[in-house]
Amino acid sequence: MSVIKQVPNVTFKTRVRDESVEGPNPFRWQDKTTQDIFGGKKVVVFSLPGAFTPTCSSNHLPRYEELYEEFQAQGVDEIICVSVNDAFVMFKWGREQGNEKIFLLPDGNGEFTRKMGMLVDKSNIGFGMRSWRYSMLVNDGNIEKMFLEAGFEDNCESDPFEVSDADTMLAYLKGEDAGSVSAPRKAFEG
Repeated sequence: MSVIKQVPNVTFKTRVRDESVEGPNPFRWQDKTTQDIFGGKKVVVFSLPGAFTPTCSSNHLPRYEELYEEFQAQGVDEIICVSVNDAFVMFKWGREQGNEKIFLLPDGNGEFTRKMGMLVDKSNIGFGMRSWRYSMLVNDGNIEKMFLEAGFEDNCESDPFEVSDADTMLAYLKGEDAGSVSAPRKAFEG
């Protein structure tokens, strides 16, 4: 597997609140580019197989939300959750989760995930093409560190969740031995 050094250039299809839109759904489409999202910022990204799935909902997203201020104290400007889901699914999931701090970034077409080299087939559980679970530290579009879950493959029988968690990334940012946080560890330096 090759390791990329910069986040890929894509355009994300997002929905933003706009009070000028009449009716019960005051949102409009807004394209956001890779530059809009990552340019000039220090960002932690974590990617997961899908909104509303058990591990993603019980641990992955909530723990990043819980530790948000600690990430900010380490100089992180934003935390982004990427999933191969559309904007409507990501919005509804965020509301049900009570998410207030994490930017839920829909990768509805899987273009970002594919260009990251993280798109896997999960047809064995009826998901189709989804993201492998990983996290990364991105500084002005440059990938500084990446934690990739072990076992990367199509139709994986399990859903490993050992190194893309919030605690591992926070330990890395604090300069602590992230190896003591969880194992097995597979990390890439950018």
